[in-house]
Amino acid sequence: MEARAVAKYVPIAPRKVRLVADLVRNRDVEAALDILRFTNKAGAVAINKVLRSALANAGQNPDIEVDDLYVKRILIDNGPIRYWARFKGRLHINRIRRRRCHITVILDERAS
Repeated sequence: MEARAVAKYVPIAPRKVRLVADLVRNRDVEAALDILRFTNKAGAVAINKVLRSALANAGQNPDIEVDDLYVKRILIDNGPIRYWARFKGRLHINRIRRRRCHITVILDERAS
């Protein structure tokens, strides 16, 4: 039985979040939460929030044993990019890209 949670339009670059997602993929939920608590990256806060949401969703289903859950998949997809320009000297333009991402966490029970 699976439980999932999705966070869309998270205002951080997907490349930065994928670094943290690789740390917690295929780990037990308690170990993943401990890793995220002590990881000094901005993506750890966003993944922690989505992971807790998926854990709460799993708690709503009576068929799922919450103690046996592990992180089955974490998907970090590209979101929309906001473009704008900042003017530089001598009529040059510096193009700025503000990236966003979509985070999907899927939890599943380990076969005992």
